[in-house]
Amino acid sequence: MTLWNHRTLVLHPGYEQLHDFMLSLPQRFAQGDGQLIHNGRNQLRRISYQGTDYVVKSFRRPNPVNRWVYGLLRPSKALRAYRNALLYQKVGVGTPQPVGYLNIRRGLAFDQSYFVTLTSPCPWRYEDLFTHHFDYADDVLREIGRTTAVLHNHGLAHKDYGRANILFEQLPDGRIHLDIVDLNRMAVGPLNIKQGCKNFERLPATAHMHRVMAEAYASARGFDAEECYCLMRHYRSTQPGQVEGEFE
Repeated sequence: MTLWNHRTLVLHPGYEQLHDFMLSLPQRFAQGDGQLIHNGRNQLRRISYQGTDYVVKSFRRPNPVNRWVYGLLRPSKALRAYRNALLYQKVGVGTPQPVGYLNIRRGLAFDQSYFVTLTSPCPWRYEDLFTHHFDYADDVLREIGRTTAVLHNHGLAHKDYGRANILFEQLPDGRIHLDIVDLNRMAVGPLNIKQGCKNFERLPATAHMHRVMAEAYASARGFDAEECYCLMRHYRSTQPGQVEGEFE
């Protein structure tokens, strides 16, 4: 490693044995190792190492201007995702266990970054509520309302709070467990009722779904449930990508 090929590696306590695995990530992605989960602006892969599966997010290389910004001024997206995962754990909100992150810089310019977590045990995503039948669907919605309220009460608002970033499972005792993912974009600061309800705008929902989430959210934040419901419906109506049946 030299000034012209500088790497910053941070591992969560207890995962120090993954040092070599983390440093091998650029080569693994170049070779197409593991299972491709998502291939868009960023790439997500599930990679097995010494008998354990890890989810690795490779962030797209920034444009030339932002390479200098990230190299000199701003924390990388991988670092922000790692820090935000620790914040979620601190306030008691589920997210896959963070393992660590790797930043690579070429000279003073930022180049690539990788964020690694354990795999989530949750087999379902929010969007599956529209394609599968769940006897416990309302329980999932209530837990989403309650969990979102916990985040907002701590001044945290997920800026990519979309249908693919809320994972869920029903535990053997009937309780619902959520894992929130894609944490690199987070707004921090107090949220009033309008700002809080607007944070739900990227989640498709029928009137009934909004009603259930609004009641749970309002109860946890001390707001009026009817006002929350009306605000959620309004903000969602302004969004593209609506699904069939949302506003019937």
